[in-house]
Amino acid sequence: MLDASSPAALVTGASYGIGREIAVGLAQDGWDVVMTDLDPHDLEPVVADIQGLGRQAVALALDLREPATFAHVVASAVQRCPQLSVLVNNAGVPSLSQPAVATRVQQWESVVDTNLKGTYFLTQAFGQWLISQARPGAVISLSSTHGSVGFAGASVYGIAKAGINQMTRMLAIEWAPHGIRLNAVAPGTTPTPTREASLQNPQRREAMLARIPLQRFGTAQEMAAAVRYLASPQASYMTGQILHLDGGLTAY
Repeated sequence: MLDASSPAALVTGASYGIGREIAVGLAQDGWDVVMTDLDPHDLEPVVADIQGLGRQAVALALDLREPATFAHVVASAVQRCPQLSVLVNNAGVPSLSQPAVATRVQQWESVVDTNLKGTYFLTQAFGQWLISQARPGAVISLSSTHGSVGFAGASVYGIAKAGINQMTRMLAIEWAPHGIRLNAVAPGTTPTPTREASLQNPQRREAMLARIPLQRFGTAQEMAAAVRYLASPQASYMTGQILHLDGGLTAY
């Protein structure tokens, strides 16, 4: 029988890529994991992996464009995993390759409503629950180097991720009295299913590598390792920080 006292985390967008590595990595560290995706059936292989590690795995549906559902999602997560104390904001839509002068309102909304608005209000719902229970916890959000340095043709995505960075700083101060830590991980280029197409072009690939001092891309496992650290007691004095995992790109 599973131990209801086990620590638990809620990971959004966990069906593949970095989100999947985060969910499985946390399970390896002894966490029960509640995972969300637009279609919870897509989470079935990850659920099986986590259960194989002897941890509880819960799959829930979540659409970050529907803030009215967030309180219910948090409540459902808590019902299944009463010791829930960590939220990992991983879900989002990929970068929109579009010049700023050609960006349409609908394109702006498709990125910002999910990557910034949805993430903010899910964080709010989770924070409201933690504060109502006088429970300390942590929120870890996946940002991007696009939120810290300039890239041509990705303005909307970069603006949304810069908003995540500032949300992290602002709420880290506001929620510190409640024992709630907020940090973000900002990956550099990391080959995942959503990035495969852009990395197929040899010229583009070489141009991207030329900006990275370590001359390689990151891995989903490396990004997940940073999240696992930030969720752990070893990071108990760390809050309000944006941890760049980018091979040195933002060191320029």
